[in-house]
Amino acid sequence: MSQLRCIHSLIAVLFFTVILIISNNGVDAFHKVHPHLQSVSRISVSGKHRTGYHFQPPRNWINGPMHYNGYYHLFYQYNPKGSVWGNIVWAHSVSKDLINWKALEPAIYPSKPFDKFECWSGSATIIPGKGPVILYTGIVDANKTQVQCYAVPEDLSDPFLTKWIKPDEYNPIVVAGPGVNSTDFRDPTTAWFKDGHWKILVGSRRKHRGIAYLYRSRDFKKWIRAKHPIHTAAGTGMWECPDFYPVSMEGTMGLDTSVVGNHVKHVLKNSLDETRFEYYTLGTYFTNIDRYIPDNTSVDGWAGLRYDYGNFYASKSFFDPTMNRRILWGWANESDTKEDDIHKGWAGIQAIPRTLWLDPSGRQLVQWPIEELNSLRDKEVEISNLKLAKGDYVEVKGITAAQADVEVTFSFSSLNEAEAFDPSWVNAEDLCGKKGSNIQGGVGPFGILTLASNNLEEYTPVFFRIFKASNKHVVLLCSDARSSSLKSELYKPSFAGFVDVDLSTTKKLSLRSLIDHSVVESFGAGGKTNILSRVYPELAVADQAHLFVFNNGTVPIVMENLRSWCMKSAVIN
Repeated sequence: MSQLRCIHSLIAVLFFTVILIISNNGVDAFHKVHPHLQSVSRISVSGKHRTGYHFQPPRNWINGPMHYNGYYHLFYQYNPKGSVWGNIVWAHSVSKDLINWKALEPAIYPSKPFDKFECWSGSATIIPGKGPVILYTGIVDANKTQVQCYAVPEDLSDPFLTKWIKPDEYNPIVVAGPGVNSTDFRDPTTAWFKDGHWKILVGSRRKHRGIAYLYRSRDFKKWIRAKHPIHTAAGTGMWECPDFYPVSMEGTMGLDTSVVGNHVKHVLKNSLDETRFEYYTLGTYFTNIDRYIPDNTSVDGWAGLRYDYGNFYASKSFFDPTMNRRILWGWANESDTKEDDIHKGWAGIQAIPRTLWLDPSGRQLVQWPIEELNSLRDKEVEISNLKLAKGDYVEVKGITAAQADVEVTFSFSSLNEAEAFDPSWVNAEDLCGKKGSNIQGGVGPFGILTLASNNLEEYTPVFFRIFKASNKHVVLLCSDARSSSLKSELYKPSFAGFVDVDLSTTKKLSLRSLIDHSVVESFGAGGKTNILSRVYPELAVADQAHLFVFNNGTVPIVMENLRSWCMKSAVIN
């Protein structure tokens, strides 16, 4: 019983129908329509900032994996006619390794009265003995009335599952009933099986309260809404792309979505339409009453735990039975303007698929790029035991800095000179804005400068900074895009997150950054805190991009080891 991701359609549904425009701190309304632009397509496509190994189709706007009969299937929200949001269909690509992809014809597109106006995100479930079923949101009318629909493969013997049909009988399978907001009612989850019933969640809201409605079915066709939502939270707004799944309390192996018991915790993730952020909680699923209660260590709201503190939205996880792992996919929008998107002929990428598991502390999840990514590593450069004094900037030479994989471990001998931490600094992004890479500190800032021009007119720093609180040390990880480009009309935030690490037991911090032309995807402290940034340098492109390590703190930092690889391009067609 494999699960699909929300991201709007995923038999590994990866992404959601979202577009971010430069306004309101870089975020405009979800599903924002530009009728005069949504069908504008360029004959030629700009390669200046196109990624080499992050998934994106040859052209136009995207935003969506399931494993079945030897192939991973990625379904994603796609505009076949232009590079802004609109004309949404479920595009479909297949892969043997989650890195190299072959495009197929769209799997689902508007063709029935129940999805006449568009086919929005959803999930896929593999039913034992029957095969996969896609659940998705259909748009019925111009008012954006939303219903939940299902589709099945036309031919299960086709290894690519190329064609999908939408049986008229039972479709739509779920409609908004009394008291449910029918225009904010979408993104059915992967189903799980318990006590003779299949169960799914559908995201919604009531005024400013986010809601995950629970539906049950014995046959996957007739669905009944439970008396109570599985969970709600005040002040969070519309819950898009909800995801609900178990994680093991021991080890890093993934679990099928239907697993329950005392040896697991459950994760509820929601994508927040009002903020363009996601947050998740860890907690307990009480199967006897079908209610989920977050742990008291999980903040249930905007300030809660996040998979990623950067450009990462509409994510969905799925269980990969071939390697017993849970894989997370997320979508990264563009941070330039819609006019830029039209000019370059494409918009939106998928983040690198990440393996996900529960941290031994039980307080958070940990993520790491799937091991298949390593197959793209080519020429390697290694540097060991490099001491970085205050103000040192050292270039890492011998790699293609615009398309690289960098792993580095830093150590420091003392924390005595760490800056005092102000308890009012609760927002990591604001703190990064105040304490950027060029602001001298005590222990840090130290890290790497990615996509840097030769004279540092442009660079995207990814760095740590350590503070001393009353009873512990606070570690900040930043990916600061403010200096990333000479272009002014861009969304260039100082993304940041705090890192839950105990420096009393170790005085080391590790960082991995995947650099791919217009994306810097970073994993701090082994994947405890992660940040994906979209950046668009004018000078630091192709062979004019450079990579540096630096320290701008008074305490000397030792770069114990750095390994960096030139990355080959994936095959994506």
